[in-house]
Amino acid sequence: MSNFDLQYEEYRNYFLKQLDLRCAEIATVPEILGESMKYSLSLGGKRIRPVLMYAVGEVLGVDKEMLTPYACALEFIHTYSLIHDDLPAMDNDDFRRGKPSNHKVFGEANAILAGDGLLNTAYSILFGECFKGSEYISAAKFICDAAGIYGMIAGQSADIAHEKDGNADEDTLEYIYENKTAKLLIAAVTVPCVLKNGAYYSEFKQFGKKLGYLFQLTDDILDACGSFENLGKTTGKDETEDKLTAVKLYGLDSCKLRIDVVGDDCHRILDGVSGDVSFLHDVVNFVKSRLN
Repeated sequence: MSNFDLQYEEYRNYFLKQLDLRCAEIATVPEILGESMKYSLSLGGKRIRPVLMYAVGEVLGVDKEMLTPYACALEFIHTYSLIHDDLPAMDNDDFRRGKPSNHKVFGEANAILAGDGLLNTAYSILFGECFKGSEYISAAKFICDAAGIYGMIAGQSADIAHEKDGNADEDTLEYIYENKTAKLLIAAVTVPCVLKNGAYYSEFKQFGKKLGYLFQLTDDILDACGSFENLGKTTGKDETEDKLTAVKLYGLDSCKLRIDVVGDDCHRILDGVSGDVSFLHDVVNFVKSRLN
């Protein structure tokens, strides 16, 4: 394994241990609510948001222990969004990370409630941090805003609103990218800045935005060219549903060129940050070349 892979797994494994502790605390009546929540939390994945949070924290000198509640809350929010995204009324996907989607295992009603449960539990975790001081409150609010009607939910709503929209333009696509995908990545890389009295806040906020754009660009390409074996979910859905994507707007070859441009933007932003940001440079390259 490369140094990057080893470091990534170190961050990821640390987070997974903390996530297991959080899952062990979930005991609901009826039991199916907790089971469905933990099912989706345990489906695996890159855990890129917690990894990014820990990596930026290390650059800034913020302890992983201090960041872990925020990392867990962010992953709870991300997981709830995936559960709801897979529902028949949304993207209607039967698989997530190679396994049956939550609603295929527990039914649509329980899947909706599992998503609701994860979101509300995330907010409870964040509220628990707010007793520690003003910077903790600011960090919690940043995540809440990133997930809400001026963030991820707005992006998802716009994504649905512009299906089969032949008049949608580049500004619309960028709005969807920034909110649907980038806002939670921005939260991941800026929470350590907030907890460190705003250190490099502007730089990492811009980095998160660009990285989110890069992530969604590769996602659009993978939906067009990827395989179920690599992605663990149905491919070709964007074209079938006539969704507004970079591939639809620019074409596949142009998208591949844009990946290099946006990746270079990410690297330039990191060059303006003092400290060892080599791992974050590697994250950019990882996102550029990812297969899932």
